[in-house]
Amino acid sequence: MKSSAAVLSPILRSDTQGRMLASLLLDPEVELTLTELARRANVAVPTILRDVDRLVAGEYLRDRRIGRSRLIRANTSHPLFAPLRQIIMYGYGPAVVLTTLLADVSYIDAAYIYGSWAERSSGKSGHDPEDIDVLVIGHADQSEVYALARKASQLIGKEVNINQIAPERWASADDGFITTVRSRPLVPLTAHDR
Repeated sequence: MKSSAAVLSPILRSDTQGRMLASLLLDPEVELTLTELARRANVAVPTILRDVDRLVAGEYLRDRRIGRSRLIRANTSHPLFAPLRQIIMYGYGPAVVLTTLLADVSYIDAAYIYGSWAERSSGKSGHDPEDIDVLVIGHADQSEVYALARKASQLIGKEVNINQIAPERWASADDGFITTVRSRPLVPLTAHDR
């Protein structure tokens, strides 16, 4: 994936940098190899290497080597860790948080963020998204899905609205809602949709 200018957090150099930082800052206990970090940012290792080197040199990130592997993690003791994490949560957190929460829910075939947040994430300009719209395709337990929406809203700091539909409806070409959703940007939230 090509690195593009960040729209949801325009103070960052690129969306690649935002996705990379989201992988590390939103779960500060995680330690990732350069390969895993590049995979999560959806780019090749050389694309993120310069950012990683700069952020390690500035002590925003820490690294260590085990054999030939270089492991990267957030530096939680950096004075700007909390504000930087807040910026990253604002612009990149919804996709990371929702992907993580949805991984624990059974009977979901696919899930996407759609609406204004997905449009901003794809680079389309417009007003700041007030909420996060999520489409869940499958037969997950409704109470579990609603509990997930409440938890995601608390973690993200914006209201998360989940619309669950059956796979048959998603496959329908005659449904106006589905046609509209499919014609606009979608941010995949399940591993097999990426």
